[in-house]
Amino acid sequence: MHDSRGVSRRTMLVSAGLGLGALVDGTWRPVLAQANRASNGPMWRAEYAAKKGGVSLAMYRKRIGAPKEAEPPLPVLFLVHGSSISAQPSFDLTVPGKGEYSLMNVFAGYGFDVWTMDHEGYGKSTRTGGNSDIASGVEDLKAASEVVARETGQRHFHFYGGSSGALRAAGFAMAQPERVDRLILEAFTWTGKGSPTLGKRAEQVEYYRTHNRRPRGRDMIRSIFTRDKPGTSDPAVAEALADAELQFGDTIPTGTYLDMTANLPVVDPLRVKSPVLMVRGEYDGIATEEDLLDFFRRLPNPDRQFIVLAGASHAVALGLSRSQLWHVIRAFLTMPTA
Repeated sequence: MHDSRGVSRRTMLVSAGLGLGALVDGTWRPVLAQANRASNGPMWRAEYAAKKGGVSLAMYRKRIGAPKEAEPPLPVLFLVHGSSISAQPSFDLTVPGKGEYSLMNVFAGYGFDVWTMDHEGYGKSTRTGGNSDIASGVEDLKAASEVVARETGQRHFHFYGGSSGALRAAGFAMAQPERVDRLILEAFTWTGKGSPTLGKRAEQVEYYRTHNRRPRGRDMIRSIFTRDKPGTSDPAVAEALADAELQFGDTIPTGTYLDMTANLPVVDPLRVKSPVLMVRGEYDGIATEEDLLDFFRRLPNPDRQFIVLAGASHAVALGLSRSQLWHVIRAFLTMPTA
């Protein structure tokens, strides 16, 4: 586990050009974050481990510059991965010669303290006999949030989840609303009604019921980018993603697939109290727009947004429209308070 000095809880304006913020109702609210990595120092990274009973959960952190004693806090953004790919390939991918694909780099550059984690059975985290379902993922996030709070001195964090990661993040927002500042649900699904992707996936539901891991090879990873709308991503990305992910083996837990085909809905919108941004790609087959709008209308916090990104499919964060995703997330997280 990484051993670093604690960070002060003092509320100050973020310095060194990384952002401007204020304390509102006990929560750090970044008003402006315009970091430029080239002019504000080198990227700093660290790895940690959270403990969930006997399970060790690998955690990863990036920000501009190492934390220093009594420094002003940076707003925390926690990224939650989906069903088929672990944390670092999802959010810190390098695609040689193809531009920036690391969500961690982008938002660290915007002035955020960016964290992510491999869920149980994924990446560098402990592989158990469990299936790493949504409920298990919520428990993972509870354990990880204690590490983030200890290392940053902050109590409230922004959360971004993609696909089943959005279900995990929303489940955590229901379980520990006091920890969640602003919540981004990307490629989310609610009831699954009318979803072509989940309809196809449900053909294998008995396999998911009887097996806690499923095969996951290069062709499956490629299909993430082609199943909705070919041409919405660079083929080189799928190959780089497969190279990065398959080092962890050719199987992956079934729990989120089982939940998404047999147990939806697993999130009650009335219990998600934080501000919410919902983002979907125009061609995403994981959910229909009607289903998502039904969820959106039930959210109790009036601070909410629903955005469709034209030309995007399911894998928005690794697609050709990824800079649009960065834009809408950054705007939501840095919105001035009323």
